[in-house]
Amino acid sequence: MARESWGMVDVVVVETSELGDRSYLAHDGETAIAVDPQRDLDRLQAELDARGLRVILVLETHVHNDYVSGGLQLAHDHEARYAVNAADAVAFDRVSVSDGDELQAGRLRVRVIATPGHTDTHLAYVVTDGDGPAAVFTGGSVLYGSVGRTDLVDPDRTDELTRAQYRSAHRLAELLDDDARIYPTHGFGSFCSSGSAAGGSDSTLGQEKARNDAYTADDEDTFVAKLVAGLTAYPAYYAHMGARNREGAGPVDLSPPTQVSPAELQKRIGAGEWVVDLRDRTAYAADHLAGTISIALGQHFATYLGWLIPWGTALTLIGETPQQITDAQRQLVRIGIDRPDGAATGELHRLADGQPTRGYRRATFADLSAAVDAGPAAGGQTGAQLTVLDVRRDDERAHGAIPGSVHVPLHALLDRLGEIPAGTLWVHCASGFRASIAASLLDRAGRHVVHVDDDYTEAVQTGQATG
Repeated sequence: MARESWGMVDVVVVETSELGDRSYLAHDGETAIAVDPQRDLDRLQAELDARGLRVILVLETHVHNDYVSGGLQLAHDHEARYAVNAADAVAFDRVSVSDGDELQAGRLRVRVIATPGHTDTHLAYVVTDGDGPAAVFTGGSVLYGSVGRTDLVDPDRTDELTRAQYRSAHRLAELLDDDARIYPTHGFGSFCSSGSAAGGSDSTLGQEKARNDAYTADDEDTFVAKLVAGLTAYPAYYAHMGARNREGAGPVDLSPPTQVSPAELQKRIGAGEWVVDLRDRTAYAADHLAGTISIALGQHFATYLGWLIPWGTALTLIGETPQQITDAQRQLVRIGIDRPDGAATGELHRLADGQPTRGYRRATFADLSAAVDAGPAAGGQTGAQLTVLDVRRDDERAHGAIPGSVHVPLHALLDRLGEIPAGTLWVHCASGFRASIAASLLDRAGRHVVHVDDDYTEAVQTGQATG
């Protein structure tokens, strides 16, 4: 956890790198303000306990699109006030705040500023103690280097909201001094960010004026054209987050899920349920239970599982250890998948319980080049047609591709299986991770696959791809 300070005000940064977001605690040494807390509150509580703080005010910058908020539960746990925009229709009691309102929290003063754009009702919060630069919690408005995306409320209103985003950024610049410290929620890998989001550990308004898309664009029209052109696909689970946050989420349960026997595993696989293998993609390719899906536990696990799984589908997790299951649960509760329907841990041969397992080849782009040169029979099946399947996003594909390759983005794969040519599929993405998921989905569908587990830059550097 990072820490920033000025005057008597301290800010503790609670990073959720798996979603590319940050939550914050601003405090005066005794009492704290929590901003945009994630749902697994034990991490934030540990920071409070370490400093002997209690939360007396919880602030939401907006109704979040990319995660389920822990704000309501945190406010309940600490008997704190919970501030949400008065214009947001929510199903719980809150402190209704609007542009220009001021709140007091211990020795800290909070000013509310309307900053529509990322959402219609987006707010920024300026926190001061009367001695030193302000801390400005900008949520999905001004990020480091850019701003939050503007197409999540309604794609048909993207132009309108992008203009609002530009004006909100410039309003902040008019109201605040250049030494005001900027603390965004998004922009650290989140799909809620857009443009030239720079990440980084800290920034000031003055620094943003020198580099941020909203300030460096020649004018509003130029900014709108650039931002809209840079918008990419975003996870399908976002469609469910707003409603959940307006309802208000309760506490999480990270206790171990029910252990599933090998026989029950086979039954669930046979029924077409999602049985997700958390093991490393290398281990999965070498040997796995037929009908399972590979989404390796790591930085992007929840993002891609939430993006691909039909919402509400029964989910069973396979891991090497109970800790893997626990870590996966923590990521999943953040996006509203509260409890897996079961889990199985241990060595694969024990989970297989005598049933046959499957595997497929992993290869490099150099292997792919050699296979193409060798002709159709090189794909791994005698006489089989070799197809190169590119599962990158549309915006990535626009910069270049392997000539003759078929393009189906990973997030569209399940809906477009019928479009994929017969024969052996050599599946690639930009680094191998998304291709590993795609290969497992195709293998589950009975296709013969080769997982190109390699960096796409290798194909570009050797002239195999156009860029």
